[in-house]
Amino acid sequence: MTQAPIDSKKHSTTDVEDASQDEEFQPWSAEQAQAWRQSQPVLSVWRVLAAQMLVAVLIASVLALWFKSGAIWLSWMYGALTVVLPAALFARGLTSRAASLNAMTATMSFAAWQGVKWVLAVLLLVLAPRTLPELSWPALLAGLVVTMKVYWLALIWGKPKSASESKTAL
Repeated sequence: MTQAPIDSKKHSTTDVEDASQDEEFQPWSAEQAQAWRQSQPVLSVWRVLAAQMLVAVLIASVLALWFKSGAIWLSWMYGALTVVLPAALFARGLTSRAASLNAMTATMSFAAWQGVKWVLAVLLLVLAPRTLPELSWPALLAGLVVTMKVYWLALIWGKPKSASESKTAL
C-alpha cells in the first residue's frame, strides 16, 4: 500500500494569519517584565508552612476538646507533621545556595529533595504505629489531608489585590 503525501499547506496557517499572530505577540521589555513581577504576590514557603501548622493546631485542638481525647490531638498533629516536616526539609534544600548555581543543579536538586521529601513522609507514616501509643488512623490521615489542602488557601491568600479592592472608600 502506498500512502498519499501529506499536504503541508493544509496543516499550516496562512501568511495573513502568521502576520496577525506576529502583531499580537510582542516580547516584553525589561521594564514591563519587572512591573509584572512586582504586581505578582510574593508568598513565602515558610509562611505557608506556618499556616499549615496553625490550621493543624486549631483543628486538632477543636477535635480533641470535642471528643475529649488527647490521642486524637496527637494523631492529627502527627499527620500534619508528616506533611510539614518533609515540606520544610524540601524548601530548605531548594533555597540553599548550591541548589541555584545553574539550571542543571537546580533541576537535580529539585529531584533529589523531592525524593527525600517522599521517603521521609513514607517513613513517618510507617513509624506512626510504633511512635504513637494510642494511634487513631482516621485522625492521622485527616490531619495529613487537611494540612496538604492548606496549599489551596495559600493560593487564595496570595492573590494580588485588584485596583478596586486596594482602594478604601470612606
